Amino acid sequence: MAQDERANPEGAGPAAAHEQTAIAKDFMIVTANPLASQAGYEMLQRGGSAADAAIAAQAVLGLVEPQSSGLGGGAFVLYYDAKAKELKSYDARETAPGLAGPFLFYEDGKIMDFKAAQLSGKSVGVPGVPKLLAYLHQVHGVRTWMELFNPAIELAEDGFDVSPRLAAMIAQHGDDLRSFSPADQYFFKVGEPLKAGALLKNPEYAETLKDMAFTGANIFYEGPLADQIVQTVQNVQGRPGFMTAEDLRRYDIKARKPVCAPYRLYVVCSMGEPSSGGLTVLQALGMLEGYDLGALGADNPQSWSLIAQASALAFADRNMYMADPDFVNTPGVLLLDPEYIEQRRALMDPARPLQDLVAEAGVPALWDGPLYDRGNSLDKPGTSHISVVDSEGNILSMTTTIESAFGSHQMVGGFLLNNELTDFSFDSIGEEGALVANMVEGGKRPRSSMAPVIVFNLEGNPVLTLGSAGGSRIIGYVLQRIIAVLDWEKDLAESMGMANIIARSEKNIEVEENSILSKTLQENGHNIVQSSMISGLTGIHIKEDNLIGSADPRREGMALGD
Repeated sequence: MAQDERANPEGAGPAAAHEQTAIAKDFMIVTANPLASQAGYEMLQRGGSAADAAIAAQAVLGLVEPQSSGLGGGAFVLYYDAKAKELKSYDARETAPGLAGPFLFYEDGKIMDFKAAQLSGKSVGVPGVPKLLAYLHQVHGVRTWMELFNPAIELAEDGFDVSPRLAAMIAQHGDDLRSFSPADQYFFKVGEPLKAGALLKNPEYAETLKDMAFTGANIFYEGPLADQIVQTVQNVQGRPGFMTAEDLRRYDIKARKPVCAPYRLYVVCSMGEPSSGGLTVLQALGMLEGYDLGALGADNPQSWSLIAQASALAFADRNMYMADPDFVNTPGVLLLDPEYIEQRRALMDPARPLQDLVAEAGVPALWDGPLYDRGNSLDKPGTSHISVVDSEGNILSMTTTIESAFGSHQMVGGFLLNNELTDFSFDSIGEEGALVANMVEGGKRPRSSMAPVIVFNLEGNPVLTLGSAGGSRIIGYVLQRIIAVLDWEKDLAESMGMANIIARSEKNIEVEENSILSKTLQENGHNIVQSSMISGLTGIHIKEDNLIGSADPRREGMALGD
């Protein structure tokens, strides 16, 4: 039974010292940090919308959980408008500078090492979160824009206690953080990494939020702060980036069509491309619908064999086809065509070890576009998820990220800039000589695995919303919880606490350390790799007029509602 040889960039998961599940009647918010949940809860108490709560929570998350998300990153949002009974999705993914090209991550004719690329100006994409927050408020906000930032401003000025998780992350990534200013001065005191419980103030972040509250999100895209972002990216010592003021001015949020597909007695909806998360989850669910997972049960190795095979087959299609649809001709929802799903399902066998499956990309019958190569992108788990249901029944599912832990490690205005461009394939030509769909191009959005989800019953009423952190493992984390709640009828908290068991290829099943199923799966012939797999799930189950919110027990999240 092998150990996962890759270091876990999200570190160990210290146990939370507070309740992570709550039940309410009127509204609910669940985030990865109690202070962020409290900020969103205050807005909901005042009659604010799900969008208002998410804006307040994100402003706090960027302060208290800077390793995972913030104003220097991007996000994907599903938003259900209860009054209109309409589901919308918003793409705030970062974009590559116009001067970026297929050889962005080459040095001396060779592909760069991942860390060298991450800790460079080349990795920084144009941030989408500031414009997303403004867009959400414009379309779905109720409270005043200015008041949404008050909780984060107060915390930044007065200080907050460094959480055990943040302290552990600073210590784990200390050598890299100390290589860059002002990150070294912010995360270290007298040369030592900040310890849990230390009071941390961020007056520069407070000033940024005040400017944003008074002037609007455009300060990130034009003016002195925008100029500072450009100068920071262009002056990373040794490896400068190519972002320009024009790249910032051109950035905009894209309203995209959500991807939805039936599963059992439900309809599951998620984000479409450039995120691969939604299509991959839906494709795997489509294959699994041909099997009675409920009858097999959660403790049956055949259930996990089927889930792993469906996931591996869906990942094969993901790796070949999925990318920014504004730049690449992709099959998109043709991957969910029932005839194609049946064709993929026919490759599965519950009695067969995963490694005996030939998990190659298929070709949908209605697809007449090009075949691509899978490339070599690696998305890392510097991510967070926000789940909200407001008193009007509006629902927000938002996955937000700066990519790797602490992003590029470059700080501007009290916040960290992302390293999102390392989600592109570093190579543009694959082993078979075909172009890579997810190769770098100027203005393009890198492929993501983020998978915000809202599930509806057949009457069109929402019953579940969830999402997770975790890089490309997000897909498996979310898939597993949908099955746990819908097929195995587990309550949300129990499903969150299940050992993570996922597959991203036919090579092996990844099993969370100390899972009792590891031995059983191995005895059934599967190659098993154990790792810590610190998922970051948050979700809300709408059941019998109750809102049941729950946060992943591996992290510090909190559910709050009335």
